[in-house]
Amino acid sequence: MGILVQTSDERVTDVHFTSDAISVDLMDGRTITVPIVWYPKLLNATPEQRENWQKSGGGYGIHWPDIDEDLSTEGLLRGAPAPRNQSDKA
Repeated sequence: MGILVQTSDERVTDVHFTSDAISVDLMDGRTITVPIVWYPKLLNATPEQRENWQKSGGGYGIHWPDIDEDLSTEGLLRGAPAPRNQSDKA
């Protein structure tokens, strides 16, 4: 009996947006989709700014130079929203 070895590759292949979500396609075929409201810089960015992204961190991250935003696939997989600013705390 053979052993099935599953491998994961969390490097980014593509990024796309809907009106309420960001989706990140990974090398291993998975897609991570999270609410865009978790990332205020992306929520408030123009469509052109959102589309101007680059792979970073060896492919395990995404950088938007126009708005100085960075996300990692690790954080997306954990479901980690952007940290709130001190001024946002009540």
